[in-house]
This record gives sequence, C-alpha cells and structure tokens, in this order.
Amino acid sequence: MSLKFFLKIYVRLALIGVTVVLVCWALFAGINSAREKIWHEQAAAPLMRWLASDPEPLARYHWMRSLFGLSVRSPSQLDLSPVMLERLDYGQVVGETAVAGYRYHALANDGHVVSLHLDQPYRDIARASALIVRWHLDNTSGHARLAIASDIGRALNLQLVAIQNPGQLPDQAILDSLGDQPLVIFGDRRQARVLLRLADGELWMLTPPEAFDPWGWPILLMLVIVLGGVLALGLYMGLQQIDTHMRRVESVAIRIRRGEMGARVDSDDGSPVSRLAASFNSMAEHIQRLVEVQREMIHAVSHELRTPVARIRFGVQMVESASSPEALEKQLRGIDGDIQELDELIDEILTYARLEQGGPVFSLQESSVPDIVAQVVSEQGLIREGVRIETRIDDCPEAPAMADMEPRYIHRALQNLVGNAARHASGRVIVRCHLDEENCRIDVEDDGPGIPEKDWERVFTAFARLDDSRTRQSGGYGLGLSIVRRILYWHGGQAFVSRSNELGGARFSLVWPRHSLGGAD
Repeated sequence: MSLKFFLKIYVRLALIGVTVVLVCWALFAGINSAREKIWHEQAAAPLMRWLASDPEPLARYHWMRSLFGLSVRSPSQLDLSPVMLERLDYGQVVGETAVAGYRYHALANDGHVVSLHLDQPYRDIARASALIVRWHLDNTSGHARLAIASDIGRALNLQLVAIQNPGQLPDQAILDSLGDQPLVIFGDRRQARVLLRLADGELWMLTPPEAFDPWGWPILLMLVIVLGGVLALGLYMGLQQIDTHMRRVESVAIRIRRGEMGARVDSDDGSPVSRLAASFNSMAEHIQRLVEVQREMIHAVSHELRTPVARIRFGVQMVESASSPEALEKQLRGIDGDIQELDELIDEILTYARLEQGGPVFSLQESSVPDIVAQVVSEQGLIREGVRIETRIDDCPEAPAMADMEPRYIHRALQNLVGNAARHASGRVIVRCHLDEENCRIDVEDDGPGIPEKDWERVFTAFARLDDSRTRQSGGYGLGLSIVRRILYWHGGQAFVSRSNELGGARFSLVWPRHSLGGAD
C-alpha cells in the first residue's frame, strides 16, 4: 500500500468522523432544545392549570408571589409574541426562557394570564406543588384528607403517599435535614422526591415525574441511525470509488479483447487500484509487444522464406533438365545450400521467438568471460579468412574474471557480433573485454563503413536492414542483433552500438552485471 493512498484514506476517514461528530452534535443540540422546551411546558402544565383554575390564586397561595414570582396580569401587560398569545388562547401553557430559569404563563377563566417564574424549574415545580399540597392537606383531616390528596395528586401529576410505618421513611440524614422546615427535597437530578410534614406532624411522600433527560432513548436511537447512515454513506462512496476504478479496468480489458491493443487504464498513485492498474498496463504493453512481434515475424518470415523456396523450386526444375552429371551435381549443391539456409533461418526465428516471448530458462553459473571471448575469437578466426581479429583483455586475476551468466547464450551473442564485424570489416576487428567489481563489458569494433547514428537503434529491430553495405548481400536475416539484445536483456544488461574511435567503423558493446540472482524480470 502506497503512503499517498494510506493518507488519502486516513483523511477521508477523519473527515467522515468529524462529519459524524458535527452532525450528531447539531442534531443533539437542536432536537434537545425543542424537547427541553416541550418538557418544560408539559412539566409545568399541571401546576399552571391548577393556579389558573383558582379564582384568587394570589390570595389563596400568597407565599408563591415572593417564592416563585406568581402574578396575574392581562395579556396586554405581558411582552409575549403573537404566537404565544395565540397558544394561550388555545388553552396551552407557554414557557419562555428568562434571565434566570423559566417563566410560565397560563390563561385563567377570567381572561387574565397567570405567570410563574422558576429559577430551577424541576425542583421548583416539585417544591411549589408540595407547598400547595401541604396547604390543602392542612385544611382537611381524616378521610377527606385522603380524598383531597388523591384529587390533587391527579391534578398536579404527582404521586402522594402518606407515611404510615417506619419502613417508608427515608434515610435519617434526610429526616434530620427536615428539622423545622415543612418539606425537604432529596433524590438525584433525574428523579426528585419531597418529604412533606403537615402541621399536625403527619408525613407525606411526594414524587413528581422524572426530570428532563437529554439522553433519552429517542435521542439515542436517532444518533445511532444518523451514525449508521453517515458511516453507510461513507462506505458506499468508498466502495463506489473502488467499483468505478474496477469498471475502468474492466472496460480496458474489453477494449483489448476487441483488438484495441493500445488501450490503457488511467489511474493515479493515490487510487485504491493503482497497483492493479500499473500491473494491468504492464501486462497490456507486454501483450501488445508480443502481438506486434508476432505480426512482424509472420510478415518477415513469409518474405524471408520466399527466396530460398523459390531457389529450391528453380533448382528442382533444373535438375529435371540437367544434361550432364556435372550440371546435376551443381544443382544439387545449390539445393543443399538453400536447404541449409532455410535451416539456419528457422533456427534464428525459433531462437528469437523463444527469447522474445518470455525467454529461456536461464541457468546462470559462474564462468570465465575471457575464456568465452578467446573461444569465439578462435572460432571466427578459422572461418573468416582475410580478417585479423585481435583480442584485448584487461589484466586481472583469475577470480575477478569470473561472472554470473549463461555461457551458451553469451557465446551466441558474442559470436553474432564478431561474425558481423568480420563480415563487414575491411581487414581488422578488435574484441575488448573489461571487468570491474560490478559489471562486465565486451566491445567488438571493426574498420568497416560503420553505421549511421540515426540507425543505431534500428539495427536491433527484428528483420531490419540498412541501405548501405550491411545489406542482404552481406548475409544474415536481420535477426542476429535482435537476438543479441534479448540475450543481454535476460541477463539484466543491454546491448548498444556506437562508433569505434580507433578503427573508425562500428562498435557493438555488451554490458551486464557480474553478479545476479537470475535473469531479468
């Protein structure tokens, strides 16, 4: 995995994470703001409707004016929005935030608006309700008290229980905090409870509904749905991108199958299938090159085979009309030469095809480069009369003269070069051998006409021929130098041509690493 691809995925995951957090926070804050407002109005609604239903709430519950800011005013005296006034007309309890706490409003039967200000809405609602309950229970007794408690509990949405045995009492610390006070509020922030003592000493337990919970199950369900949705969207987008790149690869494969050998996959380094695209393009280039080589070989072979086959056909016809044993022997020798030429051509073609379409299984072994040079020079010296072939090998101990190679193929490559040089030389060929710690180099120079610089690369093309002295008349089929280059390629080296500074003709060079684990990939 490339660093660029990793960083791209990491940034995208980080962006998805930040997006999830921001979306959840925005939804949590926005929805809870509305939920809290609704809760405030619903929690205060029983108390406010109780006060609004009383003809004289300020007189009956006079202590609530100082404790909770109880007031009764006309709607025109209140700074309420038209929406709030309309809601009041519909009989709803309206809550609004104040500088400290909440202010609640309810429309009384006489058209006035009863208002209540609570600094801590949940605890103050419980406290105000408990004080109202105490006032009414203190003014009744016996069975009437139980009936009043039941009615007030339903009206104020409270659970009222008279404490009749010690098991119903709260902890001693709560009883101690009650002291001379008429009530004490205890419990946690989510669920408050009120211990109420009446004037006659009777104890009652008052339990209001639960406080507002910002982490209620609807919110948690909504956050889970949002989180799952965002993650699903991010996963879908990531898979969609991968699918898009895979479709590109599939499209190029279809185009290649249809014959568009030049089709390639366009993909940058940061894409999830960049390595696949690179391997696919490399494979496509290799296939394209093999197809082109195959086409060239079919075309060239058909052309190269025509000449010897035509000569053989002509020779056969001449054999039939030979008038003397000498003429017959001459035609048979010509046919035998043509057959030999065909055999050599087929050998060259098979060798080139084997090297071009994947190469032979090289068995590299440590061999002496100077020994192979001397062997090739000796063999060519016997068959190239009139050409002096010189050998110049750098002085080096025996061990450094060794290199990893396939001796048979290096011998074949050097034989092609020395044979070509001797065929085109005016009379002199020099074979130089140099080895250093890393590379082996063999240069073959001749004093012939040389090769124009513009054709230095073209001479290594299969079946290529130049329009100078290196033509068909000098022999060869245009495969020798292609074979030389492929042999060096599979050794991890290269073959190239230049000009000989000493002799003035062509100089062909073979360079490959001395130590290798195997053939070129």
